[in-house]
Amino acid sequence: SRPAWKISLHNPVKTLNMVDEETFSTAAKDPDFLEHYETVMRKFKEDMSLEKTWFQENMANVETAPVAYFSAEYGLHHSLPFYAGGLGFLSGDFLKECSDLGVPVVGVGFMYPQGYLRQRITLDGWQMSEEQPLDRENAPVSVMLNEKKKPLVVQVPFVKPPIHFAVWKIHIGRVSLYLLDTDIQINEPWNRDISARLYAGDAEQRLRQQIVIGMGGIRLLNTLGIKYSLLHLNEDYPAFAIFERIREKVEKGASYKEASDEVRKTTVFTTHTPVSAGSHIFPFFLMDKYFSSYWEALKMDREPFFQLGINPEEPEAGFNMTCFALRMSACRNAVSKRHGKITRRMWHSLWPDVPEDKVPIDHITNGVHVPSWIEPRMEFLFNRYLGSDWLKSHDNQDIWELIDNIPDKQLWKTHYWLKMKLITRIRARARQRLREGADPRIILGAGVLLDPDVLTIGFARRFATYKRAALILQDIERLKKIVRDRWKPLQLIFAGKAHPDDNPGKKLLQEVFKVAEDASFGGRIAFVEDYDEQLAQYMVHGVDVWLNNPLPPFEASGTSGMKATLNGVPHLSILDGWWVEGFNGKNGWAFGKENTESKDVLDAKTIYNIIENQVIPTYYKVDEDGIPREWVRIMKEAIKSTAHLFSARRMVKEYVKKFYQSTSALSV
Repeated sequence: SRPAWKISLHNPVKTLNMVDEETFSTAAKDPDFLEHYETVMRKFKEDMSLEKTWFQENMANVETAPVAYFSAEYGLHHSLPFYAGGLGFLSGDFLKECSDLGVPVVGVGFMYPQGYLRQRITLDGWQMSEEQPLDRENAPVSVMLNEKKKPLVVQVPFVKPPIHFAVWKIHIGRVSLYLLDTDIQINEPWNRDISARLYAGDAEQRLRQQIVIGMGGIRLLNTLGIKYSLLHLNEDYPAFAIFERIREKVEKGASYKEASDEVRKTTVFTTHTPVSAGSHIFPFFLMDKYFSSYWEALKMDREPFFQLGINPEEPEAGFNMTCFALRMSACRNAVSKRHGKITRRMWHSLWPDVPEDKVPIDHITNGVHVPSWIEPRMEFLFNRYLGSDWLKSHDNQDIWELIDNIPDKQLWKTHYWLKMKLITRIRARARQRLREGADPRIILGAGVLLDPDVLTIGFARRFATYKRAALILQDIERLKKIVRDRWKPLQLIFAGKAHPDDNPGKKLLQEVFKVAEDASFGGRIAFVEDYDEQLAQYMVHGVDVWLNNPLPPFEASGTSGMKATLNGVPHLSILDGWWVEGFNGKNGWAFGKENTESKDVLDAKTIYNIIENQVIPTYYKVDEDGIPREWVRIMKEAIKSTAHLFSARRMVKEYVKKFYQSTSALSV
């Protein structure tokens, strides 16, 4: 029922669990419902068929084995809190698009039964982390069973005392995702927490997590009898999978060199890290503790083993997981064109004998899964003017030229409706928090006074300091003048979480919150608590402008702006990450090109100038019908110029053509 769908926050499993037996019995006897059900199921089975998929058509007559895709987090749906930010949604979108294209992939990750965190803001603006255990009964996951119909339990190889994990499975269309869960009775209490939550703060616990997901993940695939052809590591977190693949081959009689050469040839490594400090580095004493018997199984000595993870620029720092993954992969890539250049410079010391521009690290710019991030009303508009089959070929640039056929009035009315939907949702969240006992003073800064007729800028990010959430608050008096303009006002919506152990990020969030609750801004600055995937959907669909102002070069790619432009929301961003490739001078606004080492004061002034002199005049210039024609032109250009280029479809096809198909790994 519709009320159950809303109460469940659009969770289909929870919705079905809420429906009473009588409703099911009635539906089972309703011929109209049964006919509709059969039609839906028939269409689903046709869609899930491997016939006539893009991969089948382009890899004709090739017998294939799946690519094993390892990632520490997956952003799939808010009922599955296995993500912290953009990296997770990139992984989730990647698997979804592989399903759509028929690319043979199997995913491996962690269950995280304690989820990530629920965000609660205290009266003084401090973020408190409230754990909310995963409701497995109401989540689209199923536990894997063994041949005795008991929960499957797998032991991590070569770890003493032993660590075991249970296995959960998620069906993502044609793709299966397997999640490891150490919270089982057979484990000692200190081992049960290994997979409890995303990104443990303690170094040893992080090491144990990485051993479990990497080495345990390989053991899992073998236990399930999945013969994978290629290992694709999304960041360095699961890189110990490389060691386990080598150990298996050595155990079967290969020399270390033979085994490592073979594994290297069939390993792809994607790095999202724009600075070397972002790598996971483990002190040598911890590596000794957990691997002292492991290198013997590889037929290696201690020093050569450690050399695989040494950063030549910081040899005493410890075992660097990014250096290890780069050395042991045949295909390596950054996640945007600019990030590729930065990454080659950053890791030049690993290939000192070649020029910096010849360092063997490619780039594949990230993209977003269009069916997941296009708003249904916007999709309906596209169906009408781009053709009902536009989604099947949405990475074709020619299709998007038809955006110009959409009448300005219809596009604007659709966007305004989505803006109303966003503001209504924010107000509903505030009312719910009030019913839960939140202090009314907190609620006043939560967006209850937002006005759909006011130009609205959205900023929704993880509150890491380099993302500079408070940059637009640099000059409070100037901002107040802009926000409170009588005739052409502005309002700002902030959302995002700081990492539980990131106090500087929490202080940044506190700064934003205090401005939001400042009555002198008239309620036109809002901080929306507990940012999640569902709120992200509302925001990228409903704000007027998407703001992005990280400190270069720390934005490796970024994907939230791609989701916004897909829905006709122009981007206002510093020239970093994907926007270097996406900005064309007509589809939004850019700054920061003149100062690669950007400074907060200068960048803030530039943002104010752009907003005052370009954004506001364009937004409020309307014709006699109330339509801002020039603004709508920018909206259309934003969609036309970015939707095909920054789609997960284009991204996945690039991985297949550049890496997967370029090796013999896909042929078995």
